[in-house]
Amino acid sequence: MLIHKLKHFQDLGHHVIFLIGDFTGMIGDPTGVSETRKALTKEQVQENAKTYQRQIFKILNPEKTIIEFNSRWMGPMSADGLIQLAAHYRVARMMEREDFHKRYQEQKPISVHEFLYPLVQGYDSVALKADVELGGTDQKFNLLVGRELQRDYGQEPQVVITMPLLEGTDGVKKMSKSLGNYIALEDKPDDMFGKVMSISDVLMLRYYELLTTEDLEKVKAAHPMEAKQSLAELLVTRYHGEEAAGQARLAFQQKFQKQEFPSEPDVRLMLTAADLKDGKAIGLADLVAKTGLVPSKSEARRLIIQGGLEVNDEKQTDANAVLSPVPGEPYRLKVGRRKFALVTFES
Repeated sequence: MLIHKLKHFQDLGHHVIFLIGDFTGMIGDPTGVSETRKALTKEQVQENAKTYQRQIFKILNPEKTIIEFNSRWMGPMSADGLIQLAAHYRVARMMEREDFHKRYQEQKPISVHEFLYPLVQGYDSVALKADVELGGTDQKFNLLVGRELQRDYGQEPQVVITMPLLEGTDGVKKMSKSLGNYIALEDKPDDMFGKVMSISDVLMLRYYELLTTEDLEKVKAAHPMEAKQSLAELLVTRYHGEEAAGQARLAFQQKFQKQEFPSEPDVRLMLTAADLKDGKAIGLADLVAKTGLVPSKSEARRLIIQGGLEVNDEKQTDANAVLSPVPGEPYRLKVGRRKFALVTFES
């Protein structure tokens, strides 16, 4: 969302500085965490930086973008300089940060180096003489530190623009790779399309609002399925082009909307008598787990109980069900919303 907002600035004639916090990354951002965050090594930060550079130019205009690293000014800073920087801010103000205040009240440890993060981020604005800085709403404190430091250093305080945090595909928590509820910019077109289609109708409107410039009233007036497919196609077009987006939409319609079992399922599984109990039967949850489309048997049971499994086009909700495979009569499994397995038995 932030990168697209930067693109809006570029479209209006502005130049963008995309700042990679390779120095602050080695401190570890304490924002929103309940304990001291593990700092990254220099090698990890540099590897992440390569990923950022590769992905931002899917959106930003390279000719209007300057990539900066805050190690350029923080690396050469002496201990004396860091002490002078620290003298510009008060501990009482630092403790106003919600996460620091909460941890202090709960008697959870706060390391001194964590206080350096908002200070260094704020000093970035001084070093760059920033006019405008963008960040998520969770970065508001850090962004405002930048304004205060700019005043102290005799600069005009930057304008701060915050963007809402985007909920992940679960519709509850912030989109995060660690939580597995994310859509990656480098996902394949079909995967990206499918993930967008998996979100709720309520979340779909949120995505339209935060990720597009579409007229929300027109979106609300459209059929939810049509609106969601249009959203998915729009996002895939943005990162992979119109042709790939059109193919992804067609593939989705063939695979899911028309309820056709795909000619090439995700998994083809061959069972033998050795896979069956007494050579005759297999538990439904065991069968789903054997496909490898779920991480464990317990996850397979949860999926079945929640109605997320179809066998030969019939929904299955009994996690204790037992099947007796017959040679020549395959089972067509639809696991969740987007995965398929074809199971056959060889006597």
